[in-house]
Amino acid sequence: MSTNNVLPPFAPLDPAGIDDLLTADEIAVRSSVRQLCAERIDPYVTDWFERGQIEDVRGLAKELGALGVLGMHLEGYGCAGMSATEYGIACLELEATDSGIRSLVSVQGSLAMFAIWRWGSEEQKNEWLPSMAAGEAIGCFGLTEPDVGSDPGNMRTRARRNGDDWILDGRKMWITNGTIADVAVVWAQTDDGVRGFVVPTNTPGFSAPEIKHKQSLRASVTSELVLDGVRLPASAVLPEVTGLKGPLSCLNEARYGIVWGAMGAARSSLEAALSYANDRIQFGKPISAFQLTQQKLVDMNLEYTKGVLLALHLGRRKDAGKLRPEQVSLGKLNNVRQALEICRAARTILGANGISLEYPMIRHANNLESVLTYEGTVEMHTLVIGQAMTGHSAFR
Repeated sequence: MSTNNVLPPFAPLDPAGIDDLLTADEIAVRSSVRQLCAERIDPYVTDWFERGQIEDVRGLAKELGALGVLGMHLEGYGCAGMSATEYGIACLELEATDSGIRSLVSVQGSLAMFAIWRWGSEEQKNEWLPSMAAGEAIGCFGLTEPDVGSDPGNMRTRARRNGDDWILDGRKMWITNGTIADVAVVWAQTDDGVRGFVVPTNTPGFSAPEIKHKQSLRASVTSELVLDGVRLPASAVLPEVTGLKGPLSCLNEARYGIVWGAMGAARSSLEAALSYANDRIQFGKPISAFQLTQQKLVDMNLEYTKGVLLALHLGRRKDAGKLRPEQVSLGKLNNVRQALEICRAARTILGANGISLEYPMIRHANNLESVLTYEGTVEMHTLVIGQAMTGHSAFR
C-alpha cells in the first residue's frame, strides 16, 4: 500500500468533496454564473429587495441571455443546448444571489420558453425563442388563478372560437415577469380541453398589473394577468398538446431547477453564518468555538451536502432520460424544506443581526417561504410521492 498519497485540504463548504463529481464544463458554468452574479447582482440585490424593484431588469435579462442561461438546457433556436446538470448548477448560483433572480431565469427558460419549445409550432419557435434566449424578449407563464392553485383542471379562464380566431377571458395570479413580459403563455379551458396560447402582451384586452406589498421575492416582478376579450389568431394556440399534460410538463421543468436553486440560498446563508461565527467574539473567544454553535453549523452543512448530492443525482438521471416526475417532487419537497431550515438556523447564529438585510439570511428565508409553496405545495408533492409509493391517490 502506498503511503505517499497526500489528502486534499478539507473544504468547509464542500465537506464531502462533491466537486470531484463535477466535470470541467460544469465547473466552468458555475464559475461563469457566479462571476456574473458577483459583479452584476450581488452589490445591488439587497437594495432591490428592500425597494421591491429590480433596477434595469431588461438590461439584466440581456446580460443573462448573453451568458447563455436563458433556456440554456434547450436545443436550437439560439439556446445554449447545455445539460440539465449544468442548468441546475446555474440555478444554484443564481439563487445563492436571490430566489427572485433564479425565478426570472426559471420562468423564462423552464416555463415560457420550454412550453413553446416543446409544444409550439415551428413558426412560434422561430418567432419567440431566439429573442427570448438572448434576453431581448421576456416571457411569463399563466396557469395559476385567483381561485385555483393546486387544482388547475378547474381553471376558469376560457378560450372560445370566434370564426377562425380565439377569444380569451379570465384572470391569472402570482405570475412572475408578467408586468414586464413581451409574451405570455396562457392556459385556458376550451371545448376540447385545456389548451395553451402564445399571447403577445400588446394584444388589446391584455393587461398585467404588478402585485405590490409582498414580503417575499421582492427582487422579482410578480403580477396578475387580466384577459378581457383577448382576440388571437388560430396560429396562437400551441398545436402539439391538449390537456393538463402541457402545463404540468412545464412545471416539472421548473421544479427541477428549484431542487438545485434552493441549495444556493442554503449555501449563501451557511457561508455567511460560518464567517460571522468566526468573527464574532463573546466570552473572550469566537462563537464558532462553542459547542452549540458548531452543532448548528455542522447540522446545516450536513443537510446542505445531502441536498446537493440529491440534486446532482437527479440531474444525472435527467441527462440520462430517466428522471420521473415523482423524483422531481422528492427533490423539491426535501431541498426547499431543508434550505428554509438552514436559513432559519443560520439566522439564529447571528442573533438580532440575523434579521438585518446587511446579511442574507432573512432575505433568503423570506424568499423560500414562497418557493416552499410555488410550483407545487408541500402537501401536493407529499401526496404525489405518497401515491407513487402506495398506488392510492389521496387528492382526487
